[in-house]
Amino acid sequence: MTSARLQRALVALDGLSIGDAFGQCFFQAENASEERLTERRLPSAPWLFTDDTEMSLSVVSILAGHGAVAQAELARSLAERYDYERAYGPSMHRVLARIREGEDWQRVTNDAFEGQGSYGNGAAMRAAPLGAFFSDDLSVVSEQAALSAQVTHAHPEGIAGAVAVALAAAEACRCRAAGYRPSHEEFLGRIIEGLAQSEVRSKLVRAHSMGQVASLDFPVSVLGNGMRMSAQDTVPLALWCCGQSLENYPQALWLTVSAGGDRDTLCAIVGGVVASFVGVDGIPPEWRHRRETLPRWHLSQPSVS
Repeated sequence: MTSARLQRALVALDGLSIGDAFGQCFFQAENASEERLTERRLPSAPWLFTDDTEMSLSVVSILAGHGAVAQAELARSLAERYDYERAYGPSMHRVLARIREGEDWQRVTNDAFEGQGSYGNGAAMRAAPLGAFFSDDLSVVSEQAALSAQVTHAHPEGIAGAVAVALAAAEACRCRAAGYRPSHEEFLGRIIEGLAQSEVRSKLVRAHSMGQVASLDFPVSVLGNGMRMSAQDTVPLALWCCGQSLENYPQALWLTVSAGGDRDTLCAIVGGVVASFVGVDGIPPEWRHRRETLPRWHLSQPSVS
């Protein structure tokens, strides 16, 4: 029987993977027109998921089998499941190839970017299922998100991005359980409280005071939209979008994809967090049916209650 914790993680994974695949469609010229975005016309099926989902499947598989982040096992799963065709970032091609060849994951990760470690958005994009799984204890959320991030992203900003997204998913789960829709300011404020000083946190402070806007040009100019593929350039806008439309999955994803930039990763983060608030029934069946079918290998181990 699937535990309640794992079920929450699977809902987040569902929302994340649909968001990822939806966002990826808009890198195709026929879907990226301003007219299609304005009219909110869904891209044609199938929607193919990317590395955002592939790596999230590994996270969920470790949670299902161990009940917590086991770093060596997560590194092994990420490397073994690496698929070149899933649009991994350039640095992850190198990192995962080296781990797959038998190098120690800690050495590989800490060597990245001349010993600074990566501050890319890859740890954040897979963090929502973690936050959902551990949502009954926010201190554990932060700890486990950091452990997950460290496997591939040793830089403090990369870790901060993962912790922020995990806290957002946890908060979404807690509010869903309470039957309460927090305001934009309340939602982001609770995430900010749990973050160490970082650029990710500083930008979230700015996002906190930024309400509804007539144009996305302003939040994008202040918060970024993932074009630099960094945690600090991706996570603040994604969580701003969550705060704006936490109760409406399609609305949140259309808002997010309209910001341009790293659309699949932005939408993966938003999809995972918002699904944690709206639940399975809040994701339109038509959207789920258009996403390619997820594999089942992440559930091959017995779940931990």
